[in-house]
Amino acid sequence: MPKLTDRFLKDFAPGAGSKDRLAFDTECPGLGVRATAAGTKTFIVQWTDPATKQKRRERLGVWGSLTTEKAREAARARLGDVAKGIDPRAVRLEKREAAIKAKAEAALTLEALVNDWAALHLAGKRPRYAAEAVRAIKHAFTEHLKRPAARLSKGEAVGVLDDLLKDGSAAMAGRTLAYARACYAWAEKRGKVAGNPFEGIPIGAGIVKRERVLTPEEVGAVWNAAAAMGEPWGPLFRVLLLTLARRDEVAGMRWSELSDDLATWTIPGERMKRGDAHVVALPEAAREALRAVKRIKGRDLVFSTTGRTPVSGFTKAKAALDKAAKVKGWRLHDIRRTGVSALAAMGFNPVVADMLLAHQPARLSTVARVYQRHDFAAEREAALKAWAEHVARCASGKDNTAENVADLATHRAARGAT
Repeated sequence: MPKLTDRFLKDFAPGAGSKDRLAFDTECPGLGVRATAAGTKTFIVQWTDPATKQKRRERLGVWGSLTTEKAREAARARLGDVAKGIDPRAVRLEKREAAIKAKAEAALTLEALVNDWAALHLAGKRPRYAAEAVRAIKHAFTEHLKRPAARLSKGEAVGVLDDLLKDGSAAMAGRTLAYARACYAWAEKRGKVAGNPFEGIPIGAGIVKRERVLTPEEVGAVWNAAAAMGEPWGPLFRVLLLTLARRDEVAGMRWSELSDDLATWTIPGERMKRGDAHVVALPEAAREALRAVKRIKGRDLVFSTTGRTPVSGFTKAKAALDKAAKVKGWRLHDIRRTGVSALAAMGFNPVVADMLLAHQPARLSTVARVYQRHDFAAEREAALKAWAEHVARCASGKDNTAENVADLATHRAARGAT
């Protein structure tokens, strides 16, 4: 066996008719070089596996890119590992697997994970829930979206949720926690991530019960401020106040959902939280607000500036409404609670109030929910009419709860209640 030198390697080549030729170094036993007919000369290291007694070889590099001395250093390092009971080949495979895993982790960013969750899991959920779940996670974790999802730590997750709490968004913090925990639980089951950084964080953390009910004076101020606003926001806020519908239900209202006389509004199931179609009997004041909306030719959306997408910019519009009404510390969803609270004070059946809000009536037993198919349409219409009259009195500064209660007999007669 020769000593591997640059002079030797320069002339080293396979014999005539041979594909390759192998030679080992006399200075570093185990270091070899393999020359091919194509002209490449590759350093290798060879050893005997202590357990199987089989020969093992590992490629070190090509002569020219790797000097002979560097090849000897690499060979000695690997042979030294063998002497210590370390299998260089196994180490190399582990490093390769680790590199592949790291590459896969880097490719699966938080944004990619959420998108996969939406496409593969949320596709079977209610569209509104799916959209809100994706929006909430991406909004809260904006700075983490391009980072590997598997590397999001529990401390980082808690930090983001704590920031929401500090900003006064306690309910949003709780919902975001629930959405993110569900997303990672799904990913963990599919082997996309090794753990769930949201596991163990109390699901109720940050969730607070909303109890804000607008006073009659505040209801009147909000109505008057909305009536003074131009379209689309003025009519939208007035319809929102009079129908007790959800914000996005009103914002997504379409002309095709309204009857020709604007007396009824039928919201399709795909736009409702529970997935069931919901019919709203519009009081005259709501119809008047809709008549003030100029329809965009060839477009179906009622409240829109482009005709192609529902109106956006609620934060700015709500701030303008608050400033004009001089009402603070409330949100649009509080209108629903305010309305049913006023109806309860008038003596309306809680079941009617629940159905007016498109909720599952809490007062019905499990059996009753199965067999009760009366839609309380007349009762709901009477309730919304009573609420519209209440709003009008509040706007005029003539609200009188005693008179509301005294009128209960009239409303009961209208809806057939006992």
